[in-house]
Amino acid sequence: MIVESQAVGPFFKNGFVVGCERTRDAVLIDPGDEVASLLAFAEREKLTIRHILLTHAHVDHVTGVAAAKRALGVPVYLHRDDQFWYERAVESGAMFGLKVEPQPPIDVYYTPGQVIAFGDYEARPHHTPGHCPGGVCLQIGRHGDAGRELFVGDTLFAGGIGRTDLPGGDYATLIASITNVLFAFGDEAIVHPGHGPDTTIGRERRTNPFLNA
Repeated sequence: MIVESQAVGPFFKNGFVVGCERTRDAVLIDPGDEVASLLAFAEREKLTIRHILLTHAHVDHVTGVAAAKRALGVPVYLHRDDQFWYERAVESGAMFGLKVEPQPPIDVYYTPGQVIAFGDYEARPHHTPGHCPGGVCLQIGRHGDAGRELFVGDTLFAGGIGRTDLPGGDYATLIASITNVLFAFGDEAIVHPGHGPDTTIGRERRTNPFLNA
């Protein structure tokens, strides 16, 4: 599996291209201000992006959606419970002194048990509210295998957890999402967070101070 991560200022939010090494089909996850470099990577590697997948709709995770949609013409996915954040992207950007494009309409809302195929791989969304109402973890692996690559948005970080003081956030809900949903993937599962370096479920279960209080 091909995994490319990019992050640029002002938010230094991780955006990802995840691709199939055989078919060169790919998905784009959380395109933000780094969208141009992610699209350039896909072009250099001759990857064909089939889907734009959002882990949630806070402004730093969606600033590149309009540009990606124009360039690719592929469906955009989001959990319905984060629609209100998605619709506030322009307003949210202005609060940081940033000009954010209006977002294109969501094409597909995640549903329980959904499988999003690209090449030899598939992404399965799992609802993980707490940081925001519509947060999801995208579990990616080969067809028929238990995916061990988790793209978790801002639910869990290396040594930290997502903030819960924004509208729709809830601390107890976030902790439940981590312990009941993410921990169930097993200690070897690789965590690709929305900010900062990769980690594993085992490392966070053992050492994360928010989960070992």
